[in-house]
Amino acid sequence: MPKNSKVVKRELDDEVIESVKDLLSNEDSSDDAFKKSELMVDDQEEKDVDVEEGSDVEDERPAWNSKLQYILAQVGFSVGLGNVWRFPYLCQKNGGGAYLVPYLILLLIIGIPLFFLELAVGQRIRRGSIGVWNYISPKLGGIGFASCVVCFFVALYYNVIIGWSLFYFSQSFQHPLPWDQCPLVKNTSHTFVEPECEKSSATTYYWYREALDISSSLSESGGLNWKMTICLLAAWVMVCLAMIKGIQSSGKIMYFSSLFPYVVLLCFLIRGLLLNGSVDGIRHMFTPKLEIMLEPKVWREAATQVFFALGLGFGGVIAFSSYNKRDNNCHFDAVLVSFINFFTSVLATLVVFAVLGFKANIINEKCVIQNSEKILKLLKIGNLSQDMIPHHINFSSITAEDYNLVYDIIQKVKEEEFDSLGLKSCQIEDELNKAVQGTGLAFIAFTEAMTHFPASPFWSVMFFLMLVNLGLGSMFGTIEGIITPIVDTFKVRKEILTVICCLVAFFIGLIFVQRSGNYFVTMFDDYSATLPLLIVVILENIAVTRIYGIDKFMEDLKDMLGFSPSQYYYYMWKYVSPLVLLCLLVASIVQMGLSPPGYNAWIEDTATEEFHSYPTWGMIVCISLMVLAILPVPIVFMVRRCNLIDDSSGSLASVSYKRGRIIKEPVNLEGDNTSLIHGKSPSEVPSPNFGKNIYRKQTGSPTLDTAPNGRYGIGYLMADMPDMPESDL
Repeated sequence: MPKNSKVVKRELDDEVIESVKDLLSNEDSSDDAFKKSELMVDDQEEKDVDVEEGSDVEDERPAWNSKLQYILAQVGFSVGLGNVWRFPYLCQKNGGGAYLVPYLILLLIIGIPLFFLELAVGQRIRRGSIGVWNYISPKLGGIGFASCVVCFFVALYYNVIIGWSLFYFSQSFQHPLPWDQCPLVKNTSHTFVEPECEKSSATTYYWYREALDISSSLSESGGLNWKMTICLLAAWVMVCLAMIKGIQSSGKIMYFSSLFPYVVLLCFLIRGLLLNGSVDGIRHMFTPKLEIMLEPKVWREAATQVFFALGLGFGGVIAFSSYNKRDNNCHFDAVLVSFINFFTSVLATLVVFAVLGFKANIINEKCVIQNSEKILKLLKIGNLSQDMIPHHINFSSITAEDYNLVYDIIQKVKEEEFDSLGLKSCQIEDELNKAVQGTGLAFIAFTEAMTHFPASPFWSVMFFLMLVNLGLGSMFGTIEGIITPIVDTFKVRKEILTVICCLVAFFIGLIFVQRSGNYFVTMFDDYSATLPLLIVVILENIAVTRIYGIDKFMEDLKDMLGFSPSQYYYYMWKYVSPLVLLCLLVASIVQMGLSPPGYNAWIEDTATEEFHSYPTWGMIVCISLMVLAILPVPIVFMVRRCNLIDDSSGSLASVSYKRGRIIKEPVNLEGDNTSLIHGKSPSEVPSPNFGKNIYRKQTGSPTLDTAPNGRYGIGYLMADMPDMPESDL
């Protein structure tokens, strides 16, 4: 071959050597040069080897111990905190039970097809996100780098939420719970309730003042909150220890971290259904408001929730799938995990609204008692006539129905002066309509409800331990989306990379445990992932369907699965999903433009939240987060387009696992000599594509499978073969 061929010598097993001897023995005996040629393996060919079980070449890439372990890992990654504190809020806000209709439709249109696509490319190419998209088209290799950047941004603040949960978990081992009552302040003359707590509530005060010790604005740092700093360190230590051996260590933890939340949710559901008022909450939740379902905003929010619930674009799905056997039924996995995710969201919604219904019932009872006392005072001073009150009403044990009857009568009789009476309508629906999500649901509303539970410390421990496990399951997938592609691409030791990644993330994450840290969490949550991930998944879809070729991809799926996937996926991938994603991207940009960029700051004096716009430097940070996340895509494209990096330098080489060693393999994607043999320019032939007649199937060996770009799963290039005619290739 010409001198500039990029090949490396590789050690082969005895069986492979014997097969090569058989191959050579069948060639023309007069071709001494051919017989004396050394067996060489082309890097690009080796890069894309997909070795099946029982084949002659052993690919020792780490693998899942069992199918159950893999499914639990994918479920743990996709089922996260958003299922507990985001989905119920959206369901309540967007039409109750009617919201499930657009959610299910969009799950079938973009959720399952795109989840299936990521599982398939990860399993077929057996690389992380960088290697997968670099393999399909080097110019689109930036997609994988963008996924890594987004994963890193999300991991920075997501682990802070786990730290918050750890803090509440550690404070739950006491009775009464520390957020049960407002604290008392003593001075020289008397004792009084903390004013900030009295103006809000015990749980709200504990969250903002005791836990976060929050400042009044983003610009007011206030220094580190040492309690939360220790909790953040503990969270990163847990993640590091679980991930240090890759799936070999994290996979075993998945049995607990993925299953335990379901045990807790079922316990909470059973306990919640036994509480007074829980049925009111569930009824309110699933009462469909069909008129709301037709609003475009509902469909946009449903599409966004489907998108993020499955973890699309993060790279974690691809990373986990890359450790599968090549013949694994990833279509079944995609459907199974998607519907497990959906039913988990519904289960969490039942739990949340059973508990919130109980809480609303307690608040409503207090409202009835307080306003009944007001009515009695008004009767005594003569502002109201006793004749207005029905004879069967007993104010000493008045029910909510009786109070509402009296309220309606007074409102009709005293129509003009009713507002001055100061009476409130005590309706459970009014309390349930106060939609809360995120930290407001988990650390304020839910914690307040649990203070009324019998044995409240036990339920508090269970709840926050569940949040920790939900968070860790998602963190494992997020970190795997960073570690796996970097290890596959740059050949670094996974243990060292994991420790360095966690250390760097912890030190950067200190900005989130300042007194103003909660505002930075909001900033990162709003701007670091939404738009970049949408762009990443759109490019993933284009890369597979347009650049690689949807027909070729369907053939690869048939080759992997043993059956042809439904044509439904063909049309979804090629037409429907890209269109829906583009509409979602445009809608998200419009929504972001119409919504003033800012955050809700906690004002200590008034004990209320107040909307603040981001300062100039804050806007720069927001824009920088979005730009940095998507910047790798155009950079890699231009670098490849202008040939600024020699692919054979090994900087973007792939990695092979061979008997516990990581073997560096230089990559030569576009300058391979085979393109010259075929009489084509390197740009026309990005990778070698040899005919079948130079391969010989070993007796008893499995049938050779075609790799995604037309190369064979098991094949070797005979190097240094002078003057070999093109027909022999």
